[in-house]
Amino acid sequence: MAQPIIGIDMGGTSVKLGVCQGAAVLHRDEPIITSDFAGAEAIVAEMARRVAILRDAHPEVAAIGVGVPGFVDVKTGIVHELTNVPGWREVLLGRELRELTGLPAVAENDANCMGVAELRYGAARGLTDFLAITLGTGVGGAVFIHGRLYHGARSGAGEVGQMSIDYRGVEGPHGNTGALERYVGNKQVADRAQQLYADHGVSKSAEECTPAMMAAAAQTGDAVALSVWDEFTSQLACSLANCCWLLNPQAIIIGGGIAAAGDLIFGPLRQKLSAQLAGPFRDNLLVVPAHFKNDAGLIGAAAIAEDLARPH
Repeated sequence: MAQPIIGIDMGGTSVKLGVCQGAAVLHRDEPIITSDFAGAEAIVAEMARRVAILRDAHPEVAAIGVGVPGFVDVKTGIVHELTNVPGWREVLLGRELRELTGLPAVAENDANCMGVAELRYGAARGLTDFLAITLGTGVGGAVFIHGRLYHGARSGAGEVGQMSIDYRGVEGPHGNTGALERYVGNKQVADRAQQLYADHGVSKSAEECTPAMMAAAAQTGDAVALSVWDEFTSQLACSLANCCWLLNPQAIIIGGGIAAAGDLIFGPLRQKLSAQLAGPFRDNLLVVPAHFKNDAGLIGAAAIAEDLARPH
């Protein structure tokens, strides 16, 4: 039986913590709201405090796994930067948590964690070559080749959200014009919806234009909401088609909050991808929702940490 492991999933606005055993989350703590703390040091200290609380309830936990939305060097444990979380640069997150808690700890990119969860317990079970994509505040990606997570030369492989869909487009955070997540992130969807409503003479707040609100509106036949999703799937298909031409995967597993839009995304996305790919890249390609919803990061981070804690 899998060991109980503390999984930590750091998002753009909050940090979730839980005790995981295999695919089960045994115990959850209240999220840490990142904006309540000034900088990385304070957030890491709060993580350690919450870990201590979880260990009181589950003293048998063997390790800590943390998924973070940014660049992580898995060899050194350095979190180089978090694109959507200010104040995080060159943070030795794994080492700091080890020192503060006394437990083995490992940090990994959050999309990689999601992919590991799906490979071991979810929609990617039995697959060897696939992409895992997360759609939320930003866009994350993980590449799996021959059944193993592919990190690349400096642990950065899979950053689909930073790939360009328009060399003359919106500037990305690293000088990368046309970066995908500058078009299909949560805020970008809301901003685009507001603009389209305004073009139709309708004033809407950002809260009325979130992806969830746009999904609900599209289900009622709202023309603006339908056009938001049509544009969204065209932009996403452009990027994923490039990934398919490069990697020729068996499947693309899509998770994250925006994926809750369901058939508004998956049906059109499959059609648009099919129209941009040749037979060997298109035939039998699976484009499916992730099995795990909000728990994917926790479960995947814990699975990676379990490997760290297991005797060799």
